[in-house]
Amino acid sequence: MQTTQIHTTLRRMGLIRTPSMRSGDLLEGMLNDYVGGKPNNSKMRVPKSSARLVAGLTLLQFAFAMYATFLLYYMSPSVDLRTKPDFSWATRIAHQWKHFITQPHGLSSIQENGLVINSFSPQEVCEHEKIDFSQKKSNDELMIRLKTELYNEVLAFQQKSFGTETLPELMKMKSRWSTRGPNVPKITVILNHFKRKTLCAQLNSLLNQTLPFHHVWVLSFGSPNELSLKRIVDSYNHSRISFISSSYDFKYYGRFQMALQTEADFVYILDDDMIPGTKMLEILAHVGGTDKYRNSVLGSIGRILPFRQKDFTFPSYRKFRSKEAGLYLPDPAYDITVERIVQVDFLSSSWFLSADLVKTLFIETPFTFMTGEDLHLSYQLQKYRNAGSFVLPVDPNDKETWGDSEHRLAYVSETTVIFKDIVQVRDDQWWKSLTTGYITQWAAMYPQKIDALFYAHSLSEVKALAPLLEKFRTTPGRKAYIVVSGGHYCPCEQAAIALKWPRIVCKERRFKIFDLEIGAISGVSKSDVPIVQAVYSSMRGLVKMHNPSLIITVNDIDASVKSALKMAAETSVNQTALVLLPRPSIPKVLWMADLRPAALPNWNRMRISVNIITQNRATSLHRLLTSLKNAFYLSDEVPLSFNMDSKVDEATLKMVGSFQWPHGPKTIRRRIIQGGLIRAVSESWYPASDDDFGLLLEDDIEVSPYYYLWIKYALLAYHYDPQVSLPELSSISLYTPRIVEVVKERPKWNPTEFFKKIHPNTPYLHQLPCSWGAVFFPKHWREFYAYMAARFTEDAKQNPVQIPKSRTNGWQASWKKFLIDMMYLRGYVSLYPNFPNQSSFSTNHMEPGAHISAKDNVVKHDKTDFEVPLMKDDFSRMLPAMKMPPASKLPVLNLFNQAVSLKGLKAAGAKLGTDVITCNGSELVVVDHHTGLPKNCTRF
Repeated sequence: MQTTQIHTTLRRMGLIRTPSMRSGDLLEGMLNDYVGGKPNNSKMRVPKSSARLVAGLTLLQFAFAMYATFLLYYMSPSVDLRTKPDFSWATRIAHQWKHFITQPHGLSSIQENGLVINSFSPQEVCEHEKIDFSQKKSNDELMIRLKTELYNEVLAFQQKSFGTETLPELMKMKSRWSTRGPNVPKITVILNHFKRKTLCAQLNSLLNQTLPFHHVWVLSFGSPNELSLKRIVDSYNHSRISFISSSYDFKYYGRFQMALQTEADFVYILDDDMIPGTKMLEILAHVGGTDKYRNSVLGSIGRILPFRQKDFTFPSYRKFRSKEAGLYLPDPAYDITVERIVQVDFLSSSWFLSADLVKTLFIETPFTFMTGEDLHLSYQLQKYRNAGSFVLPVDPNDKETWGDSEHRLAYVSETTVIFKDIVQVRDDQWWKSLTTGYITQWAAMYPQKIDALFYAHSLSEVKALAPLLEKFRTTPGRKAYIVVSGGHYCPCEQAAIALKWPRIVCKERRFKIFDLEIGAISGVSKSDVPIVQAVYSSMRGLVKMHNPSLIITVNDIDASVKSALKMAAETSVNQTALVLLPRPSIPKVLWMADLRPAALPNWNRMRISVNIITQNRATSLHRLLTSLKNAFYLSDEVPLSFNMDSKVDEATLKMVGSFQWPHGPKTIRRRIIQGGLIRAVSESWYPASDDDFGLLLEDDIEVSPYYYLWIKYALLAYHYDPQVSLPELSSISLYTPRIVEVVKERPKWNPTEFFKKIHPNTPYLHQLPCSWGAVFFPKHWREFYAYMAARFTEDAKQNPVQIPKSRTNGWQASWKKFLIDMMYLRGYVSLYPNFPNQSSFSTNHMEPGAHISAKDNVVKHDKTDFEVPLMKDDFSRMLPAMKMPPASKLPVLNLFNQAVSLKGLKAAGAKLGTDVITCNGSELVVVDHHTGLPKNCTRF
């Protein structure tokens, strides 16, 4: 046998003790020199005492070989020593050897050649913690009531939301692990010791567990009791119990760093104040193998962090006589026993988790290495692995099911309660966690609802978003917070200064500004991956906690950050919309804060396409395209289509082909056979979905830079607000007419003057559709297609609809006539703008075309009656109360610009009774909105 093998054998049998490195080196040297050595002097004589040692070792080798033979066979699970009468002598020997290796013992010493090697039994070296105090019990009735109420409230919520189980119920659940057979889990137990005298109690408990451990690692980092701790570990003489020490104190995180080295299935990390009951490993392994708690960290003591107070601040977790300060569980002082598994915000004193989950602790740099490893672990596990922290229930009548069979040790803390500075650090730490996406029990029980969560990755982005953030925060009934990346990207205090807020907002425990401290995970790395991970994980938690209708940021934000924000928004169960605003547009969309919260999540639902009808007016087309390109689009994708008749000229073809549209896809269509204006317009667009809206523009139109903002605002206010019911609204006009065009005399019309008693600039609903710049709604346009199919003939005079006193009855080859007829018969309306001097979002330049200056058109057109000024400024400030009025407050005009009600419009259409299917005088046609086809009549 080699020297090292002999040495190892002596150590395992308890015949050699190495209390210090020096004595170990001395014995190693003796063995090398006299047994398998390298003699430097060939004449050197071997002392007789050494010869005796060699002989003794040889005899010991033979004895060990016999021991191994007996051990391998008679201690095999397949051999029952009680049923082998033919080998009773061997049975007795095997029993004796088994007793020898399973019961801690040792020889007092070996004296050989003047060397004394001490060997101790656990009974000789163990020290035990003196517990000369009683369990603290509170007689504060108010505190007892507050704590009990909060615990019952938490338990009731958890029972209702995801269920809680008693210990018997947990043990009945199906688990992948068992105490016997092929699925016995390997568990590495890590004991961390400094000064307490509890090591023997812990080892005795672990050696008597109903489920054996795989390894026990006893750690001593910078402990003044290192030698006594090592002596205790050596006295147990157990091959699976190891002692690991360092003169440097790795404090609270060192044991978790050691846990990274395990090859076991689980790690069970225990503070020196935790003495588990003998059934604890079995319970932990079983629960850790269930599907429900597989992705969890389990323990015996935990804390629920503070709840928000009435003044919207969060107190310290050490605040007394306050329910909002949270819970310590279990808490014998207030007679709170955990008899059902309960989710907590973090565990203390013991942690049982999958070895793979330990890695999660080190994703982010901890807030501090001086304390708080318990909170940091639970925070990181939830944030990056969606793993919860749970305190296991106990059987009150069986202490062997307890993770802390002597709770008095764990209840008396040396740092987290006594020292004020430590309390402050831990308060700062849990607040930092809460504001970077940690969903505490309070957040789970009381999900918040805010309107907007702003995100700024740099200081310039903070400044760009500031006006809109301020608008949200100053609008009654609205709530918005801002998130900054923190670190060197965007320090919180600098962001506060840019927002003209006091610096203290970065430290006070009140929701206002969230500092993600991205540098804690990304560091000096140039990779985008850590940034994406940090932003996504934090924002996902904040979104789940605060349920914002919108996440708002600038559209030129870093691409990786944009991806992270998009993924975070998509995790929302409340349809959080990511809004990417161009910086120049931000001051122009302050009206966002005036929209009802229910409408905001629909920000990205609409798809507004621009559909241009053109043929041979290249100069006019160029003017239109320039105005479209210079408008504000809020980063929305806006498809553009060109619809040309067969006689399109070369200049127009070249312009259409070369035009670059930066806001979405471009489509070009050209007819083979000349269709005329009626077909060119009506066939230029057909909706692909109920969120597809079509803007129709002839080439002599010009639009305002604000036209798209007007459309978006109006759609969100009157179509996508679930609290608004306005099914009669079929289109949104960009144009404000100056004449009443359906009356023969075409009198002048000034809506500002007409509505001055209501509000001079109120938008209004009009039965007349607009052909000089309007967005049409998908359901009504499908309906119009079906109506056209039923009514359109080569001879427009064949149309049987004759609206009393309307000059539209004589119109021919006009798609607008058919739309007017349908809207009149069914009581539909368009929304019109109304601003000083009839400033509009589109204007008609009245250039020669199919109708204007046509040979058979006897109507003289005065350009001043049709051309209106374009809106050049923020229109929202001119609206009533600087926002869109409620739908119920919008005035309604009939086809002849007379004030009526929506019901009055329907009554006039029903009275005419000339729709495509016959209804009586109190009914209107109802259509299938998917096809536009009429279905039946219904009362209105």
